[in-house]
Amino acid sequence: MNLHTLRPVKGSRKAPKRVGRGRASGMGKTSTAGHKGQMARKGHKVKPTFEGGQMPLVRRMPKRGFKNVNNITYLPVNVGALTAFEAGTEVGVEQLRAAGLASGPAGSPIKVLGQGEVDRALTVKAHAFSASAKQKIEAAGGTCEAVK
Repeated sequence: MNLHTLRPVKGSRKAPKRVGRGRASGMGKTSTAGHKGQMARKGHKVKPTFEGGQMPLVRRMPKRGFKNVNNITYLPVNVGALTAFEAGTEVGVEQLRAAGLASGPAGSPIKVLGQGEVDRALTVKAHAFSASAKQKIEAAGGTCEAVK
């Protein structure tokens, strides 16, 4: 096999449509543009949302609410779930994901919430902590570290 002998697989390449090459071709005269109208003119361009002059669906639909572009959606992990780890363990974002406690889109920040009780000293590293979660972890002899 040499480079000059390589050919595409049979049927994988299709000849381009040759319009305006006579009546016998089946694509002569109007060159597949049809008769009259905007689409038959040269330089025609119609927006994807154009609906023939009627009010487009996008503009007919009611607009509701407000979408905050700066909103951060945290993955919640309750303090009670941290009992899955041994005492003295350093619990980071990777460990929480590996244990299945923080399941969600990759790269989403994790927030530890205060529901439940923790009875062992843990070093917890997460993106955010609620006040009650921080209080419970520190009361059990652990520490809270915020990561970026």
